[in-house]
Amino acid sequence: MARYIGPKTKIARRFKEPIFGPDKSYEKRSYPPGQHGQSRKRGKLTEYAIQLFEKQKAKYTYGVLERQFYKTFEEAARRKGITGENLLKFLEARLDNATFRMGIAQTRSAARQLVSHCHITVNGKVVNIPSYQMKAGDVIAVREKSKTLEVIVDSLTHSNAKKFNWINWDEKAMSGTFLNYTERDQIPENIKEQLIVELYSK
Repeated sequence: MARYIGPKTKIARRFKEPIFGPDKSYEKRSYPPGQHGQSRKRGKLTEYAIQLFEKQKAKYTYGVLERQFYKTFEEAARRKGITGENLLKFLEARLDNATFRMGIAQTRSAARQLVSHCHITVNGKVVNIPSYQMKAGDVIAVREKSKTLEVIVDSLTHSNAKKFNWINWDEKAMSGTFLNYTERDQIPENIKEQLIVELYSK
């Protein structure tokens, strides 16, 4: 199962956003990495560089490598609607992301690990594929044996699932329903998806 395992704070500093979640190291140095840090003068980026930058940000944010990201883009392009918005909707509908949005995990990487280690069920069956695409009406739940895990209990204590209207969360049952694909204005990530479409359209 391919995933990014390199330094995260360095990448977050490159994009000037804590895209991997809360990070004390990022808060200390939120400027770009490198020997000269804030003082380094950077030349004007080309159109291609700006588009590539946006694609890389989206990939790191959702924890998807190039091959899988491009396959998701191709699927988004085949569907009706705006390709860029479709792309983000499919990324949001991944099981690891839905698990994160429901508050079961505090970060997407933590959600990915919970899914991979068989702590999450979909419609009553264990699913250990982080990229599994959710469908309207699917029920995501914490496996019965895993409900007392400290990492899950701690995360649910600080859950923010209520602010997403495409999720119906049942706190007592530790389960939530994926109601439908989210609308673009419900996705808080600062991603300019149109630049990604332009990049792949070259």
